[in-house]
Amino acid sequence: MSVATATSIQVTGARRVYPSGAGGELVALNDVDLSVRAGSFVSVIGPSGCGKSTLLRLVAGLEDPERGEVRVCGVSPHEAAAAKMLGLVPQTPALLPWLSVLGNVKLPAKVNRGASRKRAGVPGPSMEELLRKAGLQDAMHKLPSQLSGGMQQRAAIVRAFALRPDVLLMDEPFSALDEFTRESLQEQLLDLWDELQATVLFVTHSVTEAVRLSDRIVVMAPRPGRITEVIDVDLPRPRGSALLKTPEFHHYEDLVRDALRGAFHGS
Repeated sequence: MSVATATSIQVTGARRVYPSGAGGELVALNDVDLSVRAGSFVSVIGPSGCGKSTLLRLVAGLEDPERGEVRVCGVSPHEAAAAKMLGLVPQTPALLPWLSVLGNVKLPAKVNRGASRKRAGVPGPSMEELLRKAGLQDAMHKLPSQLSGGMQQRAAIVRAFALRPDVLLMDEPFSALDEFTRESLQEQLLDLWDELQATVLFVTHSVTEAVRLSDRIVVMAPRPGRITEVIDVDLPRPRGSALLKTPEFHHYEDLVRDALRGAFHGS
């Protein structure tokens, strides 16, 4: 997949503060700068409390910075969300229990009829095609309660891709899954990303996951939340399971772990 030179996400000097006990304040993010190229896959990793999810929420327009600026595809996050440029996959699938998998996936297009962004005027794949690509061809007419947690999360990812957003934000979507299911979903996510060419900002606690998925890995540290290092991952794609056993892959894992140790001890 080729990575465009245009910027999809631009965060400049962002600061976000929350009130804490006894009239104090917690600086969740302080002077954060981040630039994400269009079409790239960028993971954000760091210890708990470093502001990973806060950064994602600023990009999603769910919160606003006290200072600094966030732009998505050249406009504010609120404008990007209103124009259906943004997709969001939270930690839990949040599927509607009375709709089938196919019904859940088709719902955004029904609610936002006519608002879907078609790149270059070319229609995207059908929802049935996307579900098949995600390994849900035999589950599309089942209710969410009839699916495993991994299958529900696959459906949530397809639903987020349904309107072909320019930017997809993912907040630890695989954190509750076992390792085998997690690796399977990583592969299917990469297949969908390659098919639909969205920019992805992905929050994770897993070093292996970050290396496997990403073009770049953003390392954060707490107290206050800040970016300490950005690591470019120069590994070939597609990244199947065999790549995880190579010395090159382990080299990047070591780089990220060293950066995390430095971020933690320097905080």
